[in-house]
Amino acid sequence: MAKIEVYSNLFCPFCYRAKKLLKQKEQQFNEIDVLTHPKRKAEMVERAGGRTSVPQIFIDGHHVGGCDELYALEAEGKLDPLLLGQAT
Repeated sequence: MAKIEVYSNLFCPFCYRAKKLLKQKEQQFNEIDVLTHPKRKAEMVERAGGRTSVPQIFIDGHHVGGCDELYALEAEGKLDPLLLGQAT
């Protein structure tokens, strides 16, 4: 199973959608709430190449992007291989 990290906040509808997709795929993930842990936001921005919006999603250390990118990977059939630890 892949190591998934989701930087998010409680009030973000895009975060909700991204987490919903991961849950539908029965994936466990580490959620990092940047509102309750503001120091982690700087970490997220650095890891995400300057992106400041949430969610920012990482699978096995690879930056996937946000909600739209996660759903695009799903639509292209590339999400499942990533979740299985296979390169796309």
